Formats: sequence, C-alpha cells, structure tokens
Amino acid sequence: MTDTTETASKTTDTQQPTTNMYFPPRKVILTKENLEAFQESETHATILSYINTLNECVVGVKLTDDVPISTSVQAVLGLLDKIEETAKSIPPVDNKASRFGNPAFRTFYDKVSEIAPELLKSIPGLPEAAIPEICVYLQESWGNRTRIDYGSGMELNFLCWMICLEKLGVFQESDHVALVIKVFWKYIQIMRLLQSTYWLEPAGSHGVWGLDDYHFLPFLWGSAQLRGHKYIRPKSIHDSETTEEFSKYYMYLACIQFINSVKTASLRWHSPMLDDISAVKTWDKVNSGLIKMYQAEVLGKLPVMQHFLFGSILAWNGPLPEPSRGAPGPEDAHWGHTHAMTERGGVGQFQNGWGDCCGIPVPSAFAAAQAEAAKKPGARLAGPGIRPVPFD
Repeated sequence: MTDTTETASKTTDTQQPTTNMYFPPRKVILTKENLEAFQESETHATILSYINTLNECVVGVKLTDDVPISTSVQAVLGLLDKIEETAKSIPPVDNKASRFGNPAFRTFYDKVSEIAPELLKSIPGLPEAAIPEICVYLQESWGNRTRIDYGSGMELNFLCWMICLEKLGVFQESDHVALVIKVFWKYIQIMRLLQSTYWLEPAGSHGVWGLDDYHFLPFLWGSAQLRGHKYIRPKSIHDSETTEEFSKYYMYLACIQFINSVKTASLRWHSPMLDDISAVKTWDKVNSGLIKMYQAEVLGKLPVMQHFLFGSILAWNGPLPEPSRGAPGPEDAHWGHTHAMTERGGVGQFQNGWGDCCGIPVPSAFAAAQAEAAKKPGARLAGPGIRPVPFD
C-alpha cells in the first residue's frame, strides 16, 4: 500500500496526454492481478495525490467562506446548475408497487447524456477533442442507468472528471479550495436530490463500501475542514444541536444531519462505522484514517474498481485483458464483474449470479421512509426536504 504521507507530497501537474489523442474511457480491471497493477500505477498515485492536495487545502475552511471563483469554476457551477434543473424537470413516475429505484431516473440519465457535450463546450479552455472522453466520467457520476443505483464508485467518477479538467488546464492550483467547497459540494447537493427523488439504491450489498448509503469523500474532506477546531470534536456528531447549528459550515456534519433526517435510530444501528469513528479523539486522526480507508476500501476493492474507467488522460499502462468466453460485453451493466466468472461449465465460462459489486438489490432508505410516512395521513417524503422517520 502506498504511504499516505509520500502520496500527499506528490504534485498534480497540469499536463496534456502525451499522445495528443483522446478516446472514450473503458473498463480494464477484471482480476485481482489487474487491481494490483493499478495500485502500483501512475493513475492510482494521481488520484491519491489529488485527494490529498484538496484535503490539505480545506483545513479550517467553512462551506460559507468567501473564496475566489475563477471563470472556469463559475462555468462548471453553471453546468451543474443545468443538470440540477434537468433533474427537477423530470419527476418520478408512479411506482407505488416498488420500493426500489424509480424508472424516471433513466429519463434523467439519458437527458444528461444528451446535453452533456454541449454543456462541456461552455467551459473555457477545454479542448473540444477531449469532450467525448471526459463526458463519460460526467455521465457516470450520477449513478448506474440499468440498476438505478449509486455508490462510491460513481462518486469516484466525479473526482476523476475534476482531475481530467485540471490536467487539461481548465482548473489551476488557485481553484482547489473552490473545487471542494463549491463544485464538489454542489455535486453532493444534486446527488441528494437524485437519491431522494428517484430512490437510487445503494450500490452493492455492503452499503457501497462507503460511510453512509452512498458517499465517502464528503466525510474525508469534511473531516479536514474540522481539523484543529477549538470546540467541535468527533464525538460531537451525537449532539443534535451541534450538528444542526454547524451543518451549514462543515460537510461532515451536514452529512450526519442528512442521515439523521432519514434515519432517526441511533448511528450505532444504521451507521456503525460512523459511530466507531466518533470515538477517535481528534479530527486529525479521523482525517488521516479516512484517507487510508479510502485507499483500502474504495481504490483497493475489486467490486468497486472493476468499474473504473481508463482513457488517455487517466491511462492504463498495462496489458488489456480479454473478456472470457460468454461474458457480457463492455456495454453491459455487469461487464467485468468478478461474480460473473466461475469455473463451472468450463474454465472461464460466464454464469449468472450476484456479488458484492451489485448484490441483491437493496431498497433505498427513502423508499423505507416513504413507506413509513404513507401510514400517517398527510405525511409525504419528496426531494431533499426529508422529514425524520424511524429507520427501517
């Protein structure tokens, strides 16, 4: 495992792909050996370095702080506004018989795929030839169209999209604080809208390898914001007045507040990992621990990384694996999944089955909350304005 301190010291140089040729990114990691090669690669080091760089930039920074907004950052915020407007214009369909993902999400996904290339053209300094490549990362940031689910792998796509824009010269070092507290936080707000509107299912049968049902990075960078805080401690997440008062300033507390708005039982029951973390003495230790955890539980997990996309900007330098006989192709939602491969019926033949990556479908917490609210006359759960209901 790469040492975190060493990784943090690496730079995120702005550079064009050496080939000067762009192509839509594709999945490459199919096996444990592929994953191990990725962990030793330049792309892996670039992702960790970028996470660390942004992490250090937001220490002590509040979400409400007045920070410089460059023309490029403003253009990206405008792009995200358009995507948010698109979501708001596509209501969920009547799906009362199901507590799983709402099919209207596919309409949203298709619409974003349609408008994304034009939206990207509005970003100053972005090479038009690179749009098809980075467009894929943007599209995949919102969830899986087929399964109507979302997890930390999709969140990673948005991070990769930001990395690509920086490598292409769109973002500069001076944009780093704004990228976290403005751009990334705007993305999280849109994701909460999508999750609560379309009931996106948690990706995977283990809670998406994340900290809540969906996300990881807002906790990581959110803990950096709180490093050195005079009064707020990790255990403060159990104090409702603290989370309510300070959630508008700090991502970590905003995420706790959001979880509490959907699940009112103790964190010990529905978010045991967050409960365990609250016992750590300082935010510095929480922050460094989350960086190591991200490296192990996201970048180091085959069920997550088999969906990772490599292009010319975030490149794969190893040999390209060949799909085994009978396996689904790259366009299939289950392409590359380890659970799809078995020795039965012949070496490497494809068999249907479930695995940790997409698991048995799990209803979203919003579906459970809606079911509970439906028992109460006049109660209704819709959009990001969630009323507290018992955890199901």
